[in-house]
Parts: sequence; structure tokens; C-alpha cells
Amino acid sequence: MSDLHPDVEPYESGHLDVSDGNSLYWETVGNPTGLPVVYLHGGPGSGCTLGGRRYFDPAVFRAVLFDQRGCGRSTPRVDDPSVDLSTNTTENLIADIERLRNHLGIDGWIVAGVSWGVTLGLAYAQAHPDRVLGMALGAITSGSAKEIDWITRDMRRVFPREWERFIETVPENERDGNIAAAYARLLAHPDRHVREHAALRWCEWEDTHVSLMPGWVPQPRYQDPVFRMVFARLVTHYWGHDCFLVDQTLYDGMGELADVPAVLVHGKYDVSGPLDTAWELHRRWAGSRLVVVDDAGHGGGGFTRHFVDAINSFAEVGAD
Repeated sequence: MSDLHPDVEPYESGHLDVSDGNSLYWETVGNPTGLPVVYLHGGPGSGCTLGGRRYFDPAVFRAVLFDQRGCGRSTPRVDDPSVDLSTNTTENLIADIERLRNHLGIDGWIVAGVSWGVTLGLAYAQAHPDRVLGMALGAITSGSAKEIDWITRDMRRVFPREWERFIETVPENERDGNIAAAYARLLAHPDRHVREHAALRWCEWEDTHVSLMPGWVPQPRYQDPVFRMVFARLVTHYWGHDCFLVDQTLYDGMGELADVPAVLVHGKYDVSGPLDTAWELHRRWAGSRLVVVDDAGHGGGGFTRHFVDAINSFAEVGAD
């Protein structure tokens, strides 16, 4: 079968006012009477793409996609350095998801997400397990300090030349500290050139640490200075604050999801997010099935096909 379903246009879309002056762009695609599923994009800050709609069989699913606070078509967008990020937190994103569910009149739904969307999905599901019918998760992350340190510091063992270029932007007296937080400060600098240089270097590093996936090509969205700034500000904001999660809290909360079925999809060659995170979450999650994609990294190869298959595996789930 084709990796992705046919391209479809939303049958409904809009903006939802949440809190702290934020308005979320949302859209629904597929079957208005189908099985509800919410898609949580990566990043933080990637926003939803047209391709995200194609993960879902339009004959089966009522798929809800939205741009998380500060990115995509949601407002205010954080490429404006005056936009305050203090209320852009995991707790508030969880509340936003619930507000959107209630706004759309959905009682329970499948939760699907990739990369950062996995961390957010797990946090949401642990807070509201009664609203989650199942989970399809790809490129597994948990937002732990260990994962953030791996990407921002320990990955220099794999890409030493590129890491030197990445770290040279950070003031010398901050290089032994929280690298993401140091970048976040640069991205809030009053000098536009300092901000833009930091965004460029951060996104170059993002491209580097996923570059071992089969079929990798540089991310074209990083050529857009607005996207680059939005993405870099939000990633560094969240990583600089340990994703606003007490370390290991998602692992410790897996008991809340014991009765929630899940499929976890992860690339064998994912250097950006090594397989041990997916393995450990799977071991703690009685209702989960782990699919290791032998020809994939942080995407690429057969990743998309297996992620779509994971979503399709819930096609027979009924919502009351």
C-alpha cells in the first residue's frame, strides 16, 4: 500500500481562543462521523503540515490537527521577539488540547503524535486517560534531561565538526551549562542579527542530528527565516526548561496508561532519539506494542508506512 493516504482538504477549520491571549488554528479532515483522532505535531514549533493530514484514512477517521501555541497559523506567533513565552508550557498545551476536544464535542479520541508530539501526547494521556481510546506514536521521546543532553551535548561524539560549529555561537562562559537555555537567550537578544544567527545555527544542528536517516535531505523549511525563528525559539524554550516536566515523570506515570492500547514506532537507526527511550516506555506499558523499523532513523525508510499502519490498527475502535 502507499505510505500515505490521499490528500484531502479540511471540511472544517477555525481559531480557538485558549488562555493568555493565545488563539489556536485547528482543522478537521476526513469523515465527520468517523473515529476521532488528534494529531500532535513535533518540534516543539513545527506546526501541522499538509502531509500530516495524509496519515489518516479519510473514510475512517475524523482527524483533528492543530498548531500548538506560538507556531504555524496560531497567534501570536513567536518569531516576534516581543511575544512572551512564559505561559507557553506543557501544562498549558495539555489544557489547550482539552479545550479543543470540548470545543469540537468529542468525548474520547485516538492520540497520534511524532517526536515532541509523543512527549506531549504521553503527558496529555496521563493527565486525561479517560479521554484516550488508544495511542499511535512515532519517533519516541519522553522529554527527559538525558535526551536533551544527548542531543545538545553528547551528540558531539557522533558529529564533532558540526557540534563545534553549533557551540561556537554560545558565549564561552555558558558552554558548560544548559546549552538550549543559552540559545534561548540569544534568540531573545535585542539585536536582530544575533537572533537570526542563533536561529540559523540551531536549525543547522537540527538538520545534522537527524541526518543519518535513510533518504535524508536537508529540511527545506529551515530556509524560511520566519519558520526558522519560530522553531528555534520554541524548541530552545522547552528544552531549556526540561520540557516543563519533572525528570522521569512520564516514566513514573505509565501506570496511568495500563489500560490504554498503544503502538510505538521507532527507527532502528534513530541517532537523534536512541531506541532505549522507546524500549523503556514499552517495558512499563502493558498495553503497548513496539515496532522497530529496521530501515529507518528519525523518520525515513519505512517509518511513514509503519506509522500509518499503527494509526490504521485502531480503525475498529468504537467511541461512545
